[in-house]
Amino acid sequence: MDAIYRHQRHIYDASRKFYLLGRDRLIDELAPPERGSVLEIGCGTGRNLIRIAQAYPGRACFGLDVSSAMLETARRSVARAGLTDRIGLAQADATDFDPLALFGRAGFDRIVISYALSMIPPWQGVVEEALRRLAPGGELHIVDFGDQHALPGAFRTLLNRWLALFHVTPRRDLAAVLAGCATRAGATLQARSLHRGYAALAVLRRAG
Repeated sequence: MDAIYRHQRHIYDASRKFYLLGRDRLIDELAPPERGSVLEIGCGTGRNLIRIAQAYPGRACFGLDVSSAMLETARRSVARAGLTDRIGLAQADATDFDPLALFGRAGFDRIVISYALSMIPPWQGVVEEALRRLAPGGELHIVDFGDQHALPGAFRTLLNRWLALFHVTPRRDLAAVLAGCATRAGATLQARSLHRGYAALAVLRRAG
């Protein structure tokens, strides 16, 4: 991942804002409880975490990423935003991490995964790990590329060829896999398709 992002990280936010649709909608609907906690898995440059911390004062925010290069950029961005005391960052594998060792807490009220599942080959394991790390009554919010069911064929072909250049693979079975993960974890699932299937937005809620 460092090899992929070593140079991309410098233009990542400026370029991705045009096609990573639904990220701000996810943040608007996150609604973490007062004095609650938020973890972003695959936090990248810290863009989402900064917006979450600004939108929800009083919540403790954390981010993990496997890429040390991305985390270096995230730390600088967090510092520029004056949020070093609000946002904790750590390097870890999203399929197997210890939140107590990394952040000093066993679980989180909200966990966010934004356009990371389409870049992680063992992505189902990431979802399962995130569900395990939710506090009772917590929610896992996911936004990523969708099944593209209503996109024009030519556009869909060009989109997928372009995404492949960045090692991105839309998970067209995302909704079905999330439903299975929710059932096994005793969670509920709400999933929506955005922009004719271009993106998908999902919320998995753990029982309180």
